[in-house]
Amino acid sequence: MEGLKLITAIKSKTIINVGEAAIGGDEIAIMAGPCAVESREQLFTTAFALKELGVKILRGGAYKPRTSPYSFSGLGEAGLELLQEVSRATGMAIITEVMDPNEVGVVAEYADILQIGSRNMQNFPLLQAVGKLNKPVVLKRGLAATIAEWLFAAEYILAGGNGQVILCERGIRTFETYTRNTVDLSAVPIVKSLTNLPVIVDPSHATGLKELVAPVSKGAVAMGADGLLIEVHSQPEEALCDGEQSLTPAEFAKLKAELSPICLAVGRKL
Repeated sequence: MEGLKLITAIKSKTIINVGEAAIGGDEIAIMAGPCAVESREQLFTTAFALKELGVKILRGGAYKPRTSPYSFSGLGEAGLELLQEVSRATGMAIITEVMDPNEVGVVAEYADILQIGSRNMQNFPLLQAVGKLNKPVVLKRGLAATIAEWLFAAEYILAGGNGQVILCERGIRTFETYTRNTVDLSAVPIVKSLTNLPVIVDPSHATGLKELVAPVSKGAVAMGADGLLIEVHSQPEEALCDGEQSLTPAEFAKLKAELSPICLAVGRKL
């Protein structure tokens, strides 16, 4: 793709090691947990349930960008402290979102992976700030970003010296309103043909509906995704945000079992 320099210069497959997980290798990396850190009880209950199910990377938002200014927007640094506490208790690595260049330093102190959300995909000062880190960064595709725009955003991070970039397809905005977004699973093999960076899929934010998380997850693995970013909540009906797209631990366990034969069919494992 014309103009890309650093991404196209990566000749070998990139495998990013985080705690006990390897992203981009033979194993499908699953990052699971609640959309937002709401309380110590909620976080610990969900985390320990996921730990029992073999999850190695726990997701949870301390800072939450919300469409409405009146919606729950996270606990901030208190949420980061809870994530660090549960990480020490379970041994799980932590992925959480960073929204502001000025907060990159503090988030990096607590998190093992920093997430750039779709709304910030072209927040260039933020991309430059995480580019200076020596930590993995999950870069979500923007709400209406082309594949080229998405890859150029990744190029900003690589240009800063941070080669630990994980690309995340999370659906794009189209005319369709039944789902939260329109999942572009074709982006997975396309991006994997253009770069050797790991590519994961977020079926929860992509669809906004828990009943679609399983089929999209299966399709993502079949299309070559290196991992999944899935929302799981101990009590989705009481979630302060995105409960309608969150699986219970039991539903997640069922999905994980159903993914195994698909992984086997495409030469991967869970």
